[in-house]
Amino acid sequence: MSEIECADLTKDYGSFRALERLNLQVEAGEIFGFLGPNGAGKTTTIRLLMGMLIPSGGSCRIHGLDCHSDRVRVKHFVGYLPDNPMFHDYLRGEEILHFVGNMHGLDKITVRRRTHELLEQFSLADAAYEYAVNYSAGMKRKLGLCCALIHDPAVFLLDEPTNGLDPIAAREVQNWISASAGAGKTVFLNTHLLEMADKLCHRVAIINNGQLLAVGTPADLENKLCQGGSLEEAFFAVTKPEERLDAQDR
Repeated sequence: MSEIECADLTKDYGSFRALERLNLQVEAGEIFGFLGPNGAGKTTTIRLLMGMLIPSGGSCRIHGLDCHSDRVRVKHFVGYLPDNPMFHDYLRGEEILHFVGNMHGLDKITVRRRTHELLEQFSLADAAYEYAVNYSAGMKRKLGLCCALIHDPAVFLLDEPTNGLDPIAAREVQNWISASAGAGKTVFLNTHLLEMADKLCHRVAIINNGQLLAVGTPADLENKLCQGGSLEEAFFAVTKPEERLDAQDR
């Protein structure tokens, strides 16, 4: 059984089809990159997997559970980082992690231990008692990662996890993603950073206008779509084929 499964997953917003019959399987221990331009359907897919949206058709499952009908149970197995983490103005960084840990049903000792470990891991210990509203964009993203990690889930859904991070912090996050997969965790990664996806992901999918265009290892897509070129070239070959033809004509 795959850890993440989408079967003909479809989402309409009125007359606009944001996602068209998506079929995907992601295995345990896999880093799966979900690539596409802005508005391609990446965030819609993650929100469907989180049970935040109701599918217009098809279904999606995590850990064998339906992401809509079993959405509360699904959250026990999932750590979610949204594209724009937001926090209560009146809570400090440490208090936010305590709150999230309590929501996941962790005991007080575990909540305190995990909070301390994560604040240290993501270099937020010095800001633990500051109000999160005053955090920089990069600090908020790292705090969001701490929230996703606190209950030690089996699956991570990460929407642009390195946005707003400086190069050192971005590298730390990438190292954590690799280590998590090595420990058997599953990582579903929305990103527009093709170089990072090429280095980090076991497989990638390319989506545009709500339609899945290609799935495979970065090397397979590079060989199939652009005859041994880069993942960036493979990406543009399927999302902007007219530009590729123009370049070949020149």
